[in-house]
Amino acid sequence: MIELAYPWALALLVLPVIVYFALPAYKEQRDSLQVPYFKRLVKVSGEQPRAGAVLLKRNVIQKILLFIGWIALVFAIAKPEFVGEPIELKKSAREIMVALDLSGSMSEQDFTDKNGKQIDRLAAAKIVLNDFASQRQSDRLGLILFGDSAYLQAPFTDDIPAWQELLNDTQLGYAGFFTAFGDAIGLSIATFEQEKSKQRVLILLTDGEDTGSKMPPIKAAEIAAKHDIKIYTIAVGDPSSKGIYKMDLPTLEKIAKITNGASFQAINQEELQQAYKTINELEEQQYESLSFRPRTSVHHWAFAVYFIANLLVIFIYLLGQVGKKVSLSRVQEQTNKGDAHG
Repeated sequence: MIELAYPWALALLVLPVIVYFALPAYKEQRDSLQVPYFKRLVKVSGEQPRAGAVLLKRNVIQKILLFIGWIALVFAIAKPEFVGEPIELKKSAREIMVALDLSGSMSEQDFTDKNGKQIDRLAAAKIVLNDFASQRQSDRLGLILFGDSAYLQAPFTDDIPAWQELLNDTQLGYAGFFTAFGDAIGLSIATFEQEKSKQRVLILLTDGEDTGSKMPPIKAAEIAAKHDIKIYTIAVGDPSSKGIYKMDLPTLEKIAKITNGASFQAINQEELQQAYKTINELEEQQYESLSFRPRTSVHHWAFAVYFIANLLVIFIYLLGQVGKKVSLSRVQEQTNKGDAHG
């Protein structure tokens, strides 16, 4: 259908009527032409000389064309637009933050790739995270790296290839060699709040216990729960490890419970993949629906009608002037013949 962007412009349609009745006729002084046979010209033409203004009158066709042209001009000003069928777009309301441990224990080679080659925990995590990200085409992903401290490697983005590139660029030692996942939770809270996210999910992947956070992990989890952030914890590696590689499974499980999330253990790559698959099944994706109608302006067609109508008025006027000149020539010929007979 057709809609007007500026319907108030239609009020201009009555402007010619107001001008016609409210303003006096336009007067213009013109130079006169003296001819030696003026009396004979008056006698032949039947017209009588008179003083005062002469009102120029247009014929019916010119009036109709000017009327059409004015309507077209007003509609062009009102900017008619062709409105198409509504188009609905769905945008995911889910934002997922991945917090990845880069402590020294992530260098342990207790995982195997698809070729049976021994790889370290970080390499295994990258493989699975890349696969996980490739299935999140409608989500927005963020990436936090943590070791001695937590750092925002990638803010929330729907550019999944760029997010994967930033993930693959990470190396052990980038964030130090300790484990501060309490600070990683705190940083994720600040990021979610800044983005004003609606569906908030944090995936915390670590292979050790917190050894250097300024904010205790449990306290951080309680604050996260108040901000509607659901945390899924994934413990990577052998849970029976001792010493500096010891895992704090009770803390990770409590963090997940406080935030209504879930806790997983991934001893090998298959279990790590299963953990991400389960998270995807647990988290029902919400969508924000955006609907709009495409609009195409057609005001140029109204301008074209206005232009053509005025051209026709000018053409008819010129045609009339040519006709008057022909008539005047005939009158002059008749006058000359009368002089010859005289």
